[in-house]
Order: sequence, then structure tokens, then C-alpha cells
Amino acid sequence: MSLLQAKLNPPLADWQGQSVWIIGASSGIGRATAEALQAKGARVIVSARDSAALEAFAAGRPGCLALPLDVSQPETVAAAAQAVHTALGGAPHLVLYCAGHYRPLRATAFDLPEMQQHLAVNYVGVLHMLHAVLPMLLQAGRGHIALVGSVAGYRGLPMSLAYGPTKAALNNLAENLYLDLHPKGLGVSIINPGFVETPLTAQNQFNMPALISPQEAAQHILQGWARGYFEMNFPRRFTRWMRLLRCLPDRWYFASVRRITKV
Repeated sequence: MSLLQAKLNPPLADWQGQSVWIIGASSGIGRATAEALQAKGARVIVSARDSAALEAFAAGRPGCLALPLDVSQPETVAAAAQAVHTALGGAPHLVLYCAGHYRPLRATAFDLPEMQQHLAVNYVGVLHMLHAVLPMLLQAGRGHIALVGSVAGYRGLPMSLAYGPTKAALNNLAENLYLDLHPKGLGVSIINPGFVETPLTAQNQFNMPALISPQEAAQHILQGWARGYFEMNFPRRFTRWMRLLRCLPDRWYFASVRRITKV
């Protein structure tokens, strides 16, 4: 097999008996992915701040465990990680970080607390998760870490002053994690969706091209894991154009964004 054909991660296709911890599972992509994995036989542990939503998910799903937490509080993340380890008798096979915060924001209305909230949930929360789970995964010598980014992290976009930089950071973080953890037997993936119909995108007052449901997003994610992908971006009819923007010279890029978004 050539280098270009080799899978970047061990394929994750058979979920029967596998354990998954999803952080940010109360709604949207996280909840839809939890539902899809549980339906395929995985033991799913769900976390988020909304304890009522977690309990509603776990009800009637044997083996499912709800662990409320606040990703901005490292002690609650550490306690939840220990509870996961205890419940499973070891490290989970997959940890998916799907917690996210989003508010449309421009530099002309700069809001420092809002910028800091995006950073706390979208990036620093990931660091809290890594601090809690990396030791157990490294000790086990197996497992997979998946982070939900966004195509908004590819390049700067209007109304994405607070959100986009945090997702750009996740892309870079995932690449560094892969370089360090792949030789240790761990998988790493970054998930960069386009527009998905969630409580976050419901705030948008503009047309969202190629908008998909959380359930469709979850199927794209499971397909990516099954194929051993490092990055998943979808729907491709939209994300291929976003990827192209990364390759444009700056002058062409700024002119294109202004023309497309009318700013």
C-alpha cells in the first residue's frame, strides 16, 4: 500500500462492545452521534452541563451513563474522567469533544468576555479533557481522541471573530496530537462540519448554504472513523469550496469573501 493510500487511523467500524465518552452530548451533533453509536452497540457515556437532557438520553438505554460537567471547570472534567474510568474498568475506546460555544461577533463590536467564553469552552475545555484522559489512554496503549472543529477555522470569516480562531486552534492542536500520539497506538481525528442545524446555528440571521441535520452529520462522522480518516469535513458540496479558500493568495481570498458575503 502506498503512503497516499494508507489509513491515518485504525478504522473504527465495529462498535459492538466499544466504549465511548462524548462531551457535549446534550444536543446537536454530540447527541446525534451518541444516538448513532449507541444504536450500533457501543456503550455510551454522555456529558454536558444540561443534566436533564443527559438523563433524558440515558433513560431507557441500558449501559448508558450520564455525567454532567462544565468543561470550563478542570476539577469537574477530572472527576468525570475518573468516573468514566471506574465505570468502564479502564480507558474508553473513544473520547469525542463536541462541546461548543458560539455567538456572532465582529471587531466593530468587540466583546472581551464573549471572546474569553469562546476560548474557555471551545479550546481550553479541550485542554482540560486532554489533561484528564491522556494518561489513561497512554497507559492503555489504545484509544481515539476526536475533536469537533469547524470549517470556520480554515480562514477568517465575517461574524466569526470569536468562534473562528478557537476552531483554527483545534485544527492545529489535532495535528500536533496526531504527530505525538499516533506512534503510541492512539488515534486522533478532527471533525470540521459546514452548517449543521443546531441550537448554535439557529442564531444565524443569514442564509446557511448546504445546511444539514445533526443526524446526517453523525453519519458522516461514523463513516470517517470507519475509513480511518484524520480530518472529516462535510457536506463536501460546501466544504470543498471552503478548503479552496485556504489555498487562495490573500488578495484573492479577501476579495472573494467580501463579494460572497456582501461585506
